[in-house]
Amino acid sequence: MSMHARDIRIIHAERLAPELDRCLRGLEADAIVRRIWERDGTVWKPEDREITNRLGWLDSPGAAAKILPDLRAFAASIRGLGLKRAVVLGMGGSSLAPEVYARLFGLEPGALDLEVLDTTEPETVAAAAGRLAADKTLFIVSSKSGTTAEVAALLAFFFDRAGRKLGAGHAGSRFIAITDPGTPLEALARELRFRQIFLGPPDVGGRFSALSVFGLLPAALGGVDLDSLLGPARATAEICRVEPAARNPGALLGAVLGAAALKGVDKLTLLLPQRLKPLAGWLEQLVAESTGKEGRGIVPVVEDRPGPAESYGGDRLFVEIGAPEEAGPRPAVRTPEGLTSPLVRLALDDPYEVAGHFFLWEFATAVAGHILGINPFDQPDVESTKKRTREVLAAAGPAVPDRPLAAGGLRVAGAGMSEDPAVAGPGFLRDSREAEYLALLAFLPRRRAIEDLLSGLAASLRLKTGLPVTVGFGPRYLHSTGQLHKGDGNKGLFLMLVPAALPGLAIPAVPGITRPAEDFAALFRAQARGDGMALAEKGRRVLTVELASPLEAALGKLASLLG
Repeated sequence: MSMHARDIRIIHAERLAPELDRCLRGLEADAIVRRIWERDGTVWKPEDREITNRLGWLDSPGAAAKILPDLRAFAASIRGLGLKRAVVLGMGGSSLAPEVYARLFGLEPGALDLEVLDTTEPETVAAAAGRLAADKTLFIVSSKSGTTAEVAALLAFFFDRAGRKLGAGHAGSRFIAITDPGTPLEALARELRFRQIFLGPPDVGGRFSALSVFGLLPAALGGVDLDSLLGPARATAEICRVEPAARNPGALLGAVLGAAALKGVDKLTLLLPQRLKPLAGWLEQLVAESTGKEGRGIVPVVEDRPGPAESYGGDRLFVEIGAPEEAGPRPAVRTPEGLTSPLVRLALDDPYEVAGHFFLWEFATAVAGHILGINPFDQPDVESTKKRTREVLAAAGPAVPDRPLAAGGLRVAGAGMSEDPAVAGPGFLRDSREAEYLALLAFLPRRRAIEDLLSGLAASLRLKTGLPVTVGFGPRYLHSTGQLHKGDGNKGLFLMLVPAALPGLAIPAVPGITRPAEDFAALFRAQARGDGMALAEKGRRVLTVELASPLEAALGKLASLLG
């Protein structure tokens, strides 16, 4: 089933109508749809810098057919070994699409139990080590560049464990690599005798790689029927060739996103049922990292707990995907009654239709990038946090005694800040202007209880401040919304939450693997501090609050102070 323009229902579009009409006429007059398919880089910029060599995603739905036999054969061979689990060691574009496949489809009979590990938080890594038996697990080391620090740390940790379990020289049999041709990871995988190496298309960027081997191989291992998956993607790609733009679903959605952003309606508020929650993470990266640059940006906001219509400002564009449903004790994610903000409704009933949505949103993001006058395929500000993280690690000296924690297990970090969280927190929230957003940057374990507390905190802060509130777990968000945070027009307030203490977990020394740090706690802490430094250098307003254990109690105390 393909997505047609008629399937995109736009409600309360009156405010956007003149701008949307102008954008659609502009797309038609400038033949933008045809020029995108012709790989014309001037659709976005006069100079072709990281544009035409990043348009391979246009061919992904069709090109994937060539690799399906190999992917199916490999998946069958792995199942024949008696392995029970497959875990993706990835980050950003290498991990978000596999997470959608893993959580949307669930465990298929006879398939491997697929999961994603994309954090350096030591408690989470240690818990994964406790449940992932080295002799029954296939580790998928996934990195387009082959140099991702988090992936290198995770590889060293699990490769060492596999070697201890299986014996020297046999650890590589439980590892495969997915990377671009000629990367350091390809060479390392050969040196460590990985079971197999899969090379991805170098002209497909990470956040556009869901329909390439980076997404499809994990899906195959998880038992997803790849033919059924790619059918909607191919059909949607074909309909996205249609002109005029108003009859092209990808161009129409992109025009809505672009027109809304030009009118200041730049908070893309996603309403998804619980079963589709992983898709929201994928959309966050695609939209935020593609559009958040040159002082512009579309801010994705995943709305877990919609409030009354009057609690939202005029900068919201709502997008509802799929049918709302109940999920355990949580209420359904429903569109607020009485809402008058623009609302886009997209159907997603059959899980296999998600591949069509992948292509739809990729095309729409490319079109929105044209309307905003930016290159949606680069990420100029992502490196700044990586650089600061390396500097923090290199400068690490003797431990400095911690200041006492305040009542409730909270402490404000950073020189020049009030040491009393009860003063610093509310004062920070008063530093807001119109057309802003508040970002909760959580360098915390991604436990269900913590997710629920952060969701509740986001909802209460939205009501208190009137600002859209986003939630991102570090270091994942660094490869996603992190670009937007530093590349937009300085519209955000950033509340960073970090543990006051972390358990030690060594990153083993493995020949050939370059460790980013000797310990996960040191790496995790440096990533948080490095991002805080990078944000501050960009003139962003950042407050870092340290939380004592138990983290849930400290989060509850923080919520009471900020509420």
